[in-house]
Amino acid sequence: MSYVDGFLLPVPKKNLVAYRNMARKAAKIWREHGALAVFECVGDQLDTKMGLPFPRIIKTKPGETVIFSWITYKSRAHRDKVNAKVMADPRLAKMDMNKMPFDFKRMGYGGFKVLVSA
Repeated sequence: MSYVDGFLLPVPKKNLVAYRNMARKAAKIWREHGALAVFECVGDQLDTKMGLPFPRIIKTKPGETVIFSWITYKSRAHRDKVNAKVMADPRLAKMDMNKMPFDFKRMGYGGFKVLVSA
């Protein structure tokens, strides 16, 4: 069964270029170690009237937008193997977690079993 790691994070709009550059580098590392796909999406229509809008969920501040991203894997076991390799990759070790272009402490993250795939 497929597996997905999902992320929801607030990013200052002024940091979107820096975030994109960081995300491209990270996506390359994940894909090289076996992730099936990596998606990084920036909020476009976030003022929805249905449900709880993402900005309210992660409590965006003025000047911030929402990044919704996910990485796909063959299975949870595959995800665990890929992530172990990624975490050991020296290129990732060079990324300073204190200099991320977003507030790392407000990032939402979770692993998900795929329920429906069409």
